[in-house]
Amino acid sequence: MGGTRFIGVYLTKLLAAAGHEVVLFNRGNQPAPVPGIKQIHGDRKDPAQLKEKLANESFDAIFDNNGRELSDTQPLVEIFNGKVQHFVYVSSAGVYLKSDLMPHIEGDPVDPNSRHKGKHHTEAYLAESGIPWTSIRPVYIYGPQNYNPLEAWFFDRILRNRPLPIPGNGLHLTQLGHIADLAKAMAAVLGNDRAVGQIYNISGDRFVTFDGLARCCALAAGKSSEELKIVHYDPKKFDFGKKKAFPIRLQHFFADINKAKTDLNWQPEYDLVSGLKDSLSKDYLAANRQNLQVDFSLDDEILASF
Repeated sequence: MGGTRFIGVYLTKLLAAAGHEVVLFNRGNQPAPVPGIKQIHGDRKDPAQLKEKLANESFDAIFDNNGRELSDTQPLVEIFNGKVQHFVYVSSAGVYLKSDLMPHIEGDPVDPNSRHKGKHHTEAYLAESGIPWTSIRPVYIYGPQNYNPLEAWFFDRILRNRPLPIPGNGLHLTQLGHIADLAKAMAAVLGNDRAVGQIYNISGDRFVTFDGLARCCALAAGKSSEELKIVHYDPKKFDFGKKKAFPIRLQHFFADINKAKTDLNWQPEYDLVSGLKDSLSKDYLAANRQNLQVDFSLDDEILASF
């Protein structure tokens, strides 16, 4: 489901290279990442259209990369329950309830008010549905083609020699996982009986502070971390409305990935700096983003207060 953006691009290429016959279901607004593979065009938000387009199709496995709400996934399960060997769902580590006990492990309580609550509702439904399912919970995903302004937020400022306004004291711990490593973990679920009925945290194998992430981005960009000007501020003193001044939630947020390593025989290949170099060279610099105009108005508002 999907297949032409970020996760889907990497997973499609990986599965096709491994010899799998891959079919994409999407709206057809973007080209397939692998020329010549079959695409079925439709709107997954329309259950009647899903049934019309897919009821006569046959698949061994389904990867649901872009279901956000239960209503996105339930019609798909109703069509294919009893007909597929594996249903792999991309959830999010954002479902976890904020906790003093870290890292998050797969059995931890979830937050009923999380903006990702629809993903947890879907996981709960899958567990009761009878379909052979596995859920993947990434933490923060980064890498080439990332459409979320995560590493780009840091590169925007580092490559323009601007200060980096970082909320709090810069010591909150977070975790990033490279998109290629996520795709490999997802592919490793196929044909793995141990993975059926399981949830897996997927990310990098090291945690990093906000300030540490800034320094890693600087190293990836070939700059000395000593050149960085990091400015810490209290976000409670500002009202940015719906705009985000920083791309990472202001809390410790990281997860244990040992279950995935054991069950899926999987290991992240990218350390953080090499992964950031990959993203910088293949995406940020390749798109000439260092010369594009960036709105730094929130930065300026923060910096003006000092």
